[in-house]
This record gives sequence, C-alpha cells and structure tokens, in this order.
Amino acid sequence: MCNLYHMTPKNDLEVYVRRHLSKLWLPEQDPTRPFVGPFDTGLFLRAGQGDSELTGALGQWALIRPGASARKDMMQPKPVPGKKAPAPRPRTTNNARLETVATSPTFRAAWNEGRRCLIPAQWYQEPNWETGRNIWWQLRRADGLPWMLAGIWNEWVDPMTGEVVPNYAMLTCNCDGHPLLGRLHRPDARLPAEAQDKRAVMHLEPHEWDAWLRGSEPQARALLRTREPAFFDAQDAHRTDALLAQP
Repeated sequence: MCNLYHMTPKNDLEVYVRRHLSKLWLPEQDPTRPFVGPFDTGLFLRAGQGDSELTGALGQWALIRPGASARKDMMQPKPVPGKKAPAPRPRTTNNARLETVATSPTFRAAWNEGRRCLIPAQWYQEPNWETGRNIWWQLRRADGLPWMLAGIWNEWVDPMTGEVVPNYAMLTCNCDGHPLLGRLHRPDARLPAEAQDKRAVMHLEPHEWDAWLRGSEPQARALLRTREPAFFDAQDAHRTDALLAQP
C-alpha cells in the first residue's frame, strides 16, 4: 500500500496524456505542494464528457464514507489495561483493497457505481526492511514516464457548510512473490512468505484508460495487475542490494 507519492508535474502530464487523447482538462489551481500523503490534496483524472477526453479534479486523498458527518472517519484504538485511553485517530482510507472494494462500506458505492479514476504520479514511496531497518524506495518507471495509478473517487457534501469535497483512493492488490514488489513492506514474522499479503498499487497503460474509466466492472477488474520488474527503475533496489552484500 502507498502512503506518500509525488504528483506528476502539470507540463509533463499534459505532454504524456495528449500523446494518446485529444483533450485533457486540468484545474487552473495547483495543489500547495507536490507531495501527497493521506488526507492531503492531490489530482485525479476522471472520464470527460466526450470520448478520448480526461478531466482533472483536486480532492482529498482518502475516500470519505457515504453519509459520514466529517471528512475523517475517526476510530477508537483498543484500550490497554492500566494505561490512559488512547485518543481516537483517523481511519486510513487512502488505499482500497481490490479483493473487498465491492463490499466495503467505505468503498463499495464508488466501485459499484463505476466511479473509477487515474492518479498521476512521478513516483510513489514504499518501505524496504531487508537490512533490518526501513529504507524508503521511491518507485519510478524505468522509462521515466508518469505512473497512472488505478483509483476510485467520490464527492462528499459537508453537512455543516454544503461544500462539495471530491475525494479519492488508490486500489491495491496482493504482491506476495513479485520479484521486486514482494521485497517491500515489513514482513510479519508470524506468517510464512506466501501468506504475507503485501500490497501494491496498480498502473494502467494508455490503451487501457478507456476501458478502465468507461468499461463494465468485469472489463475494469481484468485490467488490474502488477507490472513486471523491468517496468520499474531499479536504482533503489540496487542500492539496497549493495548494502545487503556488505560483510
């Protein structure tokens, strides 16, 4: 799963998309910073009104549950005997599991009603623990082009102010056994390698955009998969390999 990414610069995104589509509409306003974490503002792309057209929107990177009274769905951590009760904390909804997206109360309406989107990213960050400590990998494409990550979106109306708040989430799938992605995230020592359930976001190529944004649910689901290792820039993997090789 991903909790930090760097948005694709607007000029690079426009050049990339317009190689493949006739129209791209982007908001005039830019986010305050290019780095996006949970509950920050980021850019996502939806199907436009016409064919071969994409429309961008700025929204919260964390889907808001339909009917929620506030942008952040707070959860109460489990109490620890003999200690002060911990404060409630926001439920992270910036990643949606592909296996349960159609049934989860937070995500099912967006998925079942076909509100799918593309999330452009220059890179996204994941942790590697193979050395015994966390080393952040910035995952980029080997060809230097933008990622177009699979996501779902919603619009939530603030019951207090009437403000319409666009919001979105990335979809994730299991990547256990992937030669590159399977190296990421801290392993659970209690589970065997084949049962870790490590998560990865998923990229869509230009020829897949239309079916993803406008196709049926089975058509869209069939597009979602991890990419082969050669698709990724391996610089961070090589640096980690060098550390692991040290005596």
